[in-house]
Amino acid sequence: MEQRFATSPEHVPGMSTTEMRDRYLVPGLFVDDDVRALYTHHDRVVVAGVKPVTGPVTLPTFPEIVSQYFFEHREAGIVNVGGPGTITVDGATYDAEHGACLYVGRGAVDVAFESADEAGPARFYLFSAPAHTSHPTTFVAPGEGTVRELGDPEQSNRRTLNQYIHEKGVRSCQVVMGVTTLHTGSMWNTMPAHTHARRTEVYLYFGLPADARVVHLLGEPTETRHLVVGNEEAVIAPSWSVHSGVGTASYSFVWAMAGENQAFDDMDGFAIADMR
Repeated sequence: MEQRFATSPEHVPGMSTTEMRDRYLVPGLFVDDDVRALYTHHDRVVVAGVKPVTGPVTLPTFPEIVSQYFFEHREAGIVNVGGPGTITVDGATYDAEHGACLYVGRGAVDVAFESADEAGPARFYLFSAPAHTSHPTTFVAPGEGTVRELGDPEQSNRRTLNQYIHEKGVRSCQVVMGVTTLHTGSMWNTMPAHTHARRTEVYLYFGLPADARVVHLLGEPTETRHLVVGNEEAVIAPSWSVHSGVGTASYSFVWAMAGENQAFDDMDGFAIADMR
């Protein structure tokens, strides 16, 4: 497990491009028959990628979280961004197609992942946060969450937002999670941009062609920076940072948050004309 310590807005102006990428970009999450994990001290979030190819892959615990098993004092949302597969939690198996979401509550002990077809393996993206209470493990099929249509095609930001884990959907202790897909011809996500000083958010971009990129904005709204992000790479957005981007081709992204509260609309928006 890679570990990254928290940063503040004062760090950003002096960072080089390499340091920005080292601090906030999370590449290489999906490796054949392995679990790759990162622990960020922003709200003690863990993100991980699991890519089972030749057989099942079991979720281990990690010394950095000091637990007997991963979910001893954590919860997680898991989205499959690859081919069909299964997730088994304490003997119960869930068939997870592309885009499906599984919430795993605190107390789950044995968690394993498997692909249905070695030629088109599943790729499971996991977002985890500490949990002080337990909620039941719950599966949501693709498209069965709370659907919100946002944006305007004239502003190139028409998008369908599917909320899976939230205060009016699948219940959790503090994780909020969903998937947003841009409509054809729309490239901007999360406009107007915003911060939510009470929560850390992580984006995982997926469905992006190999030769395409998303230019992701981050930093304080009055002094933004950017990262050039490829397919199936994640970006950490500390609570003080905006998180918005524009792609060179159509794409989707998993958004997930953890922190002070679960109110989706608890955000401080910034008009693009006011950003720098």
